[in-house]
Amino acid sequence: MYKVCVIIPTYNNAGTIVEVISGVTAYCQDVIVVNDGSTDETASILQRLSTPVTLVSYPKNQGKGHALVKGFQKARELGFSHAITIDADGQHFPADIPILLNKMEEKPEAIIVGCRNLTEKNMPRQNTFANKFSNFWFRLQTGISFPDTQSGFRLYNLKALRWLPLITSRYEAELELLVFAAWTGCPISSVSVRVYYPPVEERVSHFRPVYDFFRISVLNTILCAGALFYRSFYFIKQALYTIFSFCFFLVDAIILTLAGFLLITVGGATEKHKFLYHRLLWKHARFIIRHVPGTKFTFHQPQGEDFGSPSIIISNHQSHLDLMAIMMLTPKLIILTKRWVWHNPFYGLIIRYADFFPISDMDDMKVKIRKKVDEGYSVVIFPEGTRSEDCRIRLFQRGAFYLAEQLRLDILPVFIKGFGEVLPKKSFHLHPGTMSLEVKPRICREKLTAEDNYKTLTRRMRHTYLKWNHEEVKLYRSKH
Repeated sequence: MYKVCVIIPTYNNAGTIVEVISGVTAYCQDVIVVNDGSTDETASILQRLSTPVTLVSYPKNQGKGHALVKGFQKARELGFSHAITIDADGQHFPADIPILLNKMEEKPEAIIVGCRNLTEKNMPRQNTFANKFSNFWFRLQTGISFPDTQSGFRLYNLKALRWLPLITSRYEAELELLVFAAWTGCPISSVSVRVYYPPVEERVSHFRPVYDFFRISVLNTILCAGALFYRSFYFIKQALYTIFSFCFFLVDAIILTLAGFLLITVGGATEKHKFLYHRLLWKHARFIIRHVPGTKFTFHQPQGEDFGSPSIIISNHQSHLDLMAIMMLTPKLIILTKRWVWHNPFYGLIIRYADFFPISDMDDMKVKIRKKVDEGYSVVIFPEGTRSEDCRIRLFQRGAFYLAEQLRLDILPVFIKGFGEVLPKKSFHLHPGTMSLEVKPRICREKLTAEDNYKTLTRRMRHTYLKWNHEEVKLYRSKH
């Protein structure tokens, strides 16, 4: 589970610090206050607090960036996984903390920024300009458009803060934190929050327009140079990785196509040659999936499941790599594919040599499929049909369950994950990542009741896959 604390950096906020702490503790009991060398009554007020807080203090003012780094380091020492930062001047509403926490439940790996309404009443003109100025540089340095890069009301995944030793000590630190996070691939998300700016005569600000704008300009010049180097390096690395991966798969496709031509076309499409070709596909699939460049693969199969009895194998659908992952289960299987896959110029011949049928009218297909089942082959169908771009489980079609009912076959569920991240939909290159394939317990036809027709099985199995997917999301969050 997550452990969340709130970090409050403060410098000469004697008039507001107690109210801010009181508001925060209504939503989070773990509070770290960093006294950044205050010279007013702030230090003595913090000493007299009845509310228990963790206090980090030092005698000389070092700047907001330094205070944030000290707060992050303390939070890590205390074992927190996430930290919310909130300014001590009272401009943020602690009642908006649940908004950040709710967003964290969706994206625990992200940095979440509470974005303000920059047209709010009493919003200082110099703050509006500074934020637009910062947003422009952030877009230039990362390619990401973001509405409020200067907000101090944020939730950080502490594991994502890998560049803390390089963070500068003043106001520009908050922009640096976002830039470095973007460069390292950490997601950056936003939520809308309220903001309050008191009248000018009540306002406490430590922003020095000339000096701080000069520091920010120098920093952004350095970051732009770093962005140019980083992007060039990333582009070259990705290009080389993509070329190598393409050649890797191209060579394998050529080998399998030639083998199919020799065994099936030249040797004759005998049952023996067909099985030899399926066995070759099975061995190649096992090798390829376990050696996809830049990835790791894990496989789990229930004890006693040997695929000896034909079944309808169903699986969620994420990537072109799914086909190869399923092919590594057993030599004796056929896959029902979409017609465009059957005609694919890259691996279409392999699909046809292996008798992987294009999906058409299911009643017309039953005779061909029954023949392969009688030869001991299982049938693979992706019930989703079309895969989603974000790997969510889409609606299941009834074809797989109708076929299982008509042919009196067991259903064997397979759950895959990570394939859509390694080779996303509409992407032409591979990404490093972790893939896994898990064979779930077989659903025996004999154990189904009269109410378990193909329509009810369709709904039930989709809910089961949604549950498995939800469990994987929860497991990921618990580890991060």
